[in-house]
Amino acid sequence: MFQLALYQPEIPPNTGNIIRLCANTGTPLHLIKPLGFEMDDKRLRRAGLDYSEWASVQMHDSWSAFKASLENSSNGAGKIYAATTKATQAHSDVQYTADDIFVFGPETRGLPGDILTELGQPQCIRIPMMAHSRSLNLSNSAAIVLLEAWRQHDFAGAGNSA
Repeated sequence: MFQLALYQPEIPPNTGNIIRLCANTGTPLHLIKPLGFEMDDKRLRRAGLDYSEWASVQMHDSWSAFKASLENSSNGAGKIYAATTKATQAHSDVQYTADDIFVFGPETRGLPGDILTELGQPQCIRIPMMAHSRSLNLSNSAAIVLLEAWRQHDFAGAGNSA
């Protein structure tokens, strides 16, 4: 299924919320260092509640280590899509495959230009916003993109409970 990656996340509650999102959608989460907090931060735990035991979270020392782990994965990996306000195509205009990966940058600066260049415009996506808006909250953005991709696959694997 889909995977999420946070490149150098800075705010513990956002990462905690995303851990909860990943636990509830069966989505593996990759955290790419350096992190702006410790994994035992109480704000991280509070936001993630007790969902961290249900989430698959992998730590990577760098962008290159993250990519190497995907290449060595027995599950395989699809395309890496960069969520960025600099993209020209909307997240909802892409047809995703079930093994695609969505990467999000740090809250205060977004993904660096070299990563965006490496991935290329076809793999950069944006969430539509009102003109002159800077960006949405990281955990909200992750949920919007992930749920659109999952919707395209008829919420495969989801239970019927509300």
